[in-house]
Amino acid sequence: MRVVNIHERIYAAEPDALGALLDTLSSRADRLWPVGAWPKMAFDRPLQVGAIGGHGPIGYRVESWQPGRSVWFAFLRPAGFAGGHGLEIEALGCGRSLLRHRLEMTVSGAARLSWPLAFRPLHDALVEDALTRAEVELSLPPTARRWSLRVRVLRWFLSGGRARPQAPAG
Repeated sequence: MRVVNIHERIYAAEPDALGALLDTLSSRADRLWPVGAWPKMAFDRPLQVGAIGGHGPIGYRVESWQPGRSVWFAFLRPAGFAGGHGLEIEALGCGRSLLRHRLEMTVSGAARLSWPLAFRPLHDALVEDALTRAEVELSLPPTARRWSLRVRVLRWFLSGGRARPQAPAG
């Protein structure tokens, strides 16, 4: 089964401001990943082509990185995920920019069920939290988003009953 999943948001900010956030991914000073609410993104070395890591049960390798512009990750796990995901920044002019997260993969085996039932709702919530984190880091009004009931239940279940009941306010 082929999956394409896109999240994007427009910011009242120059591309370089968003690029500065992108380049902190997985660092100790990460300003884009929603570290307080989700498993930390970590790699075996600083963000660069060939770095291997991921977050939670999702593993990937950095396939391409254009500092301040884009990064693409190829999935290593879980089983049944073949493809990748990444972030890119697009200049829109007039002091506005777009930050897009794109996931493209083919799912097989058990992932044909685990993607739509569990991974997709969690993925969607995480990416939206990251896009909101960018707003906060750019001192823009954060877009309020509430996690769905499915996301709250999945997080509670996966944490053994210790998950926070709701997403951070931003």
